[in-house]
Amino acid sequence: MYHSAFSPAMVSSPFGRAQQFARMYAQVGLETEVEAASPHQLVLMLFDGFLESVGRARLAMQAKLIEVKCQQIGRAVRILDEGLRAALDLEAGGDVAHNLHALYSYVISRLTLANLRNDVSILEEADRLIRPIREAWVEIGPQVARGARA
Repeated sequence: MYHSAFSPAMVSSPFGRAQQFARMYAQVGLETEVEAASPHQLVLMLFDGFLESVGRARLAMQAKLIEVKCQQIGRAVRILDEGLRAALDLEAGGDVAHNLHALYSYVISRLTLANLRNDVSILEEADRLIRPIREAWVEIGPQVARGARA
């Protein structure tokens, strides 16, 4: 009997195999990008991942793709909780860190409610709340880069 190193899903069709290889290639690219990123860039990647997940959740919700919606909202919550909120230094960060912590906590609760109610407007609210923080983060990038060189 022949045993393949590839899963049946990878060899069941020529498209399945190509898609699997494309996902593997993208994963390696992402890992390389993460390894080369500065702390500032890593936070920006978290913001971008959050906004991407919220957008995908919104599309999935509108298309009634429940599993995809749940996966994307779960990913957005993990990014906020385990990434952005966990990275805050509440002692050294003062009011800004505490305000961001409260904002991230609020958005997490809103995402949970959006998931339960299938409410696109709550997903849009989450996007509106986080997008300005991301934009401010982009704007301080040159200052952070100059500080790192000094």
